[in-house]
Amino acid sequence: MTRQRAGAGAGQDDPAAAEPGAIRVRLDEMLTRRGMTLTELSAQVDVTVVNLSILKNGRARAIRFSTLARLCEALHCQPGDLLSYEPPAAGATRLEGQVEDVTTA
Repeated sequence: MTRQRAGAGAGQDDPAAAEPGAIRVRLDEMLTRRGMTLTELSAQVDVTVVNLSILKNGRARAIRFSTLARLCEALHCQPGDLLSYEPPAAGATRLEGQVEDVTTA
């Protein structure tokens, strides 16, 4: 018997598809700009090609600050060059259990 994590199924090709608003990793763009391969980056930052590929393809759920710092050092960039926020599409619904950010005036 296999267990499936909550929310798996529809949209599983794009892990961020089920989430309103998403952080996108632009590693592919930075590699192209720097003329560097994933294998070369892997050797420089001491992260496996598999893990960098997961990050590059938007399947990573988290990244350590130390890894982000090594990526920035190797790619001569800032964290904002690698990461971007995409707001939710119009009509996107919040996931059950999310905490709403309420600011009082």
